[in-house]
Amino acid sequence: MTPSATPIRALVWGENRHEKREPGVAERYPEGMHEAIRAGIEQHLGAAASVTTTTLDEPEHGLTEQVLAETDVLLWWGHTAHHEVSDEVVERVHRHVLSGMGLIVLHSGHFSKIFQKLMGTTCSLRWRGEVDRELVWTIDPTHQIAKGVSHPIIIEEQEMYGEFFDIPTPDELVFVSSFSGGEVFRSGCTWRRGHGRIFFFSPGDQEYPVYHHADVRRVIANGVEWVATDRARRALPELHRYYSGEYFENADDHGGPQAGPSE
Repeated sequence: MTPSATPIRALVWGENRHEKREPGVAERYPEGMHEAIRAGIEQHLGAAASVTTTTLDEPEHGLTEQVLAETDVLLWWGHTAHHEVSDEVVERVHRHVLSGMGLIVLHSGHFSKIFQKLMGTTCSLRWRGEVDRELVWTIDPTHQIAKGVSHPIIIEEQEMYGEFFDIPTPDELVFVSSFSGGEVFRSGCTWRRGHGRIFFFSPGDQEYPVYHHADVRRVIANGVEWVATDRARRALPELHRYYSGEYFENADDHGGPQAGPSE
């Protein structure tokens, strides 16, 4: 991220369905999972971030053109209602990511429309819903996202995610998780799409208090800093036509024809 005195504008998007329907989830996250995620970012970034939240049931899912234009980093948690997300909104988010808005996809957000669109794959995986212990191993300790976290991160209660995970080869693999059944999973991955950065981080099932875990909160806050880009340069990549010799007074001196357009 380009250093700036201006706070990172982060928006946490939550499906907010489990919290309304399931007493156990509401007890773990009385203000919603999205608010717990926000609290973790604020805990670690303080005044360096301005964090807001929105949910699926808001008009346009809370992701209007104006909101996205004023968002540096979007965090996405969804699970049971991926199909309810408007295709129009997905296209809008996709365009903003390609323009430079950072995106963090959390846990079951791997099956969201926006993540599948950006990855170009099914984003399917193996899973097991019983209570398990997850060990999150740091693969790249020099990466900004791994700054200050335990090795391994020990999550005593979590759902198992396992390979094969149908994603493109990550640009960077930051974390790999292991579980009691011997399963392993690429749990912290990054990609670049257009001008935007993407971070997927898998811990965070609604059945467990994972978003209260100190190291999980630290990873997400680190991710917010990493995916944020220079907002002043935010724009879609464009197709440009250049002519030979455009940057040389005498193109022949550089092995090319004289400057000038040709059709």
